Amino acid sequence: MFKNRLLCAYLCVFIWILIPALLFSQEKTHNLASPDNKIMITAGVKSGRPYYSVSKDEQMIIDKSYLGFIFRDGPFNSDFELKEIKRNTFDETWKPTWGEESAIRNNYNELILTVEEKLGLKRQLIIHFRAFNDGAAFRYEFPKQKNLTEFVIMDEETEFNFSQAYDAWSIPFPTEFYEALYTRKNITQIDTAVTPVTFQKEGWPYVSIHEANLTDYASLNLKNTGHSTNLKSCLTPLSSGERVLMKSPHFTPWRTIIITGKASDLLLSRMMLNLNEPCKIKDVSWIKPGRYIGIWWGMHMKKYTWEIGPKHGAATENVKRYIDFAAKHHFAGVLVEGWNHGWEDWKSYDFLTPYPDFDIKKITDYAASKNVKLIGHHETGGNTIKYERQMDSAFIFYKKYGVDAVKTGYVSSFLDGKERNGSQYGIRHYRKVIETAARHHIMIDNHEPAMPTGLQRTYPNLMTQEGVRGQEWDAWSADGGNPAGHTTIIPFTRGLAGPMDFTPATFNFTNTAMPDTRVHTTLAKQLALFVVLYSPLQMASDMIENYEGKPEFEFITQCPTNWSRTIVPHAEIGEYLTIVRKDIDSDNWFLGSITNETPRDLKLHCDFLDKGAIYIAHIYKDGPGAHYLTNQYPVTIEEKEVSSSDILELKLAPGGGMGVFFEKK
Repeated sequence: MFKNRLLCAYLCVFIWILIPALLFSQEKTHNLASPDNKIMITAGVKSGRPYYSVSKDEQMIIDKSYLGFIFRDGPFNSDFELKEIKRNTFDETWKPTWGEESAIRNNYNELILTVEEKLGLKRQLIIHFRAFNDGAAFRYEFPKQKNLTEFVIMDEETEFNFSQAYDAWSIPFPTEFYEALYTRKNITQIDTAVTPVTFQKEGWPYVSIHEANLTDYASLNLKNTGHSTNLKSCLTPLSSGERVLMKSPHFTPWRTIIITGKASDLLLSRMMLNLNEPCKIKDVSWIKPGRYIGIWWGMHMKKYTWEIGPKHGAATENVKRYIDFAAKHHFAGVLVEGWNHGWEDWKSYDFLTPYPDFDIKKITDYAASKNVKLIGHHETGGNTIKYERQMDSAFIFYKKYGVDAVKTGYVSSFLDGKERNGSQYGIRHYRKVIETAARHHIMIDNHEPAMPTGLQRTYPNLMTQEGVRGQEWDAWSADGGNPAGHTTIIPFTRGLAGPMDFTPATFNFTNTAMPDTRVHTTLAKQLALFVVLYSPLQMASDMIENYEGKPEFEFITQCPTNWSRTIVPHAEIGEYLTIVRKDIDSDNWFLGSITNETPRDLKLHCDFLDKGAIYIAHIYKDGPGAHYLTNQYPVTIEEKEVSSSDILELKLAPGGGMGVFFEKK
């Protein structure tokens, strides 16, 4: 009897100790609030599976979503127990080398959970969560450990389980070069989509999912788990079908969830930049934003050819004409494509040998005498192996002639005939290009890239990238060109990933090469796009003949490409957008306002201007009868004095826009 009572007592003590421990390690949730307490991340382990959820203002946005991986040797997503919890808080303000603001605040609270397999190999996984005022982010860490050294990820089991059936703005995966029209469909109708994917539902916050600091990993896509509101990560595969070849210790990219109450605030989030590492280039004095022109549009119009011949665009005297124009109108550079051997078959590019009619020394000496730079071009045709063999020598060759910016290209469905741009193979190659270019003090404009993830903070010589259905589609696309609403969508989708080399500012709407394809905007909207679509290297795309004698061109010549402040007075995805930016080198402001096919009457409160100061507003607006289909050219140019107390009327024609230069007196 005594022994039975003693056994019961021991059992009671054991249960008393064990149950709280089990609750702590298996079921207890851990909350992480943003600095303003409006966004809440809840994380923990349930039935051996790590999970998280995210809410804003007590509205559940991402419901319980599970985390983990599938390795080649089996699942790594269950049978975990919580081993350690850490918390941090962080607040700094840092200055980007260039950007949309001169200073960026990085303020977050952090929760770090270490989980370990209860049985078997006892492998560990660390999950880092950060809560910002504009969203949530998390990433995985594979710490150095005996039983997890080299391994293969077959897929990532990260879920984004939406609590509501949002609509989503997305393009499908795979999309060649990410050059597609974003469409709006219900989340339940998504198959697999490229990030960023932006979500919209009336009465609910706006949400955009992407990634940050993509380093030696595969790009993120989102796959629907079966006509549901639950999306799961789908990593871009290697040609072998594997996703990531991994060696610990290693971090995955951050999974980012921007959450804002207004569409305009999506464009002001700097969370992705904050999740990248600080600048690794000690001397950044050679990195200079600027405007440029090029012979490129003439090639699309079939006025010039890339390859050598009677209409060769990169002929010395033709390039000098463009240099003269750039000098006259204070453009920083002239982009020249088709200058080197190899354009005849696209498989034998030689980045060290100019065509005979392209005298690079004469051209660069002439450009230097006029304070203009030649912008170089490396089209690889997707042959990364050959490019990497020549890359150092090619950058040294350019630097010899004072070329410090290069547009790279990868016009091929697959890199080296088999690998996707967003695969781990592609990510490794693009990083190698950026790091090599940085050593040679070369700025890069990357076309046919992987989707950007904020690397420009770490390597600000990565100036801009394509990865968007740009204005070139208005020159040769069989579907007739970009629709009028296209540029009211991409700032909220592709634009959230980073600067876009969209190449706006086409002034001639007659397409001599494909008459049924055209630019679907008014001329005033082309001016506005120079402000709306951010790029620190901003190209005025048209042939110089189409700018000569046009008073509207003065707006382009005045517009800078580096800013100290950005505000977004009007924004609705796919409808309209107004962006106002302050020049980093003066007290002047620039406005771009655009609409889709629908005309707009908007009111702009000028309270962003310095109080007590007077500005001259140089206004370039749609003229009488302007219409993106029937009457694209009318522009009315006005000047008026304004102050911070004034309200400016923005009247936008169908497919139209307005550009305003506020010059402080």
